Amino acid sequence: MLDPARKISTDDWQTLEQALVLSPSSYGLQPWKFVVVTDPATRAKLREASWGQPQVVDASHLVVFAAKTDLGPADVERYVRHVAQVRGVPAESLAGFKQLMLGSLSRPPEEVAQWAKKQVYIALGTFLTTAALLGIDACPMEGFQPERYDEILGLSRQGYGATVLAAAGYRAADDPYAGLAKVRYRPEDVIERVG
Repeated sequence: MLDPARKISTDDWQTLEQALVLSPSSYGLQPWKFVVVTDPATRAKLREASWGQPQVVDASHLVVFAAKTDLGPADVERYVRHVAQVRGVPAESLAGFKQLMLGSLSRPPEEVAQWAKKQVYIALGTFLTTAALLGIDACPMEGFQPERYDEILGLSRQGYGATVLAAAGYRAADDPYAGLAKVRYRPEDVIERVG
């Protein structure tokens, strides 16, 4: 249960956004968009598309992690140009790298879309870890209707699809679950060592 009155500081939020921007992805391609929703009216609509879950509106910040839905050669070309510009190298010197990425994206569209969604989960992990290090509670959420989110936020027309959410804020003082022991399997039950 999140405290709706307690907000994440501007400095901490900038750190969280920087963690999203710096999150790793295969090839560095970044097939995503992160939509930070703070508008109360929009969040109320999103709550309806999240089966009424209160953290959608109670959280200080709500992040919608969206995957690129039509990832293809144009995205590779754009990325290669960006790499060349940032690193001050000729785009032609990245031809081998470009071909490697194009090869990966030549798979069937549904496989590429699935790959893009997996990349989004890498960014989610980065966000959740950074929030924990800052003492901020964050709740990953798959319990929502992606197509309704896409409609409400206009993601489809931008070439993205809502994949997963994260509600971030601070736990309420009267959260009945805050004092309960964590229920996790023992390390020897979930970690296997080979070697």
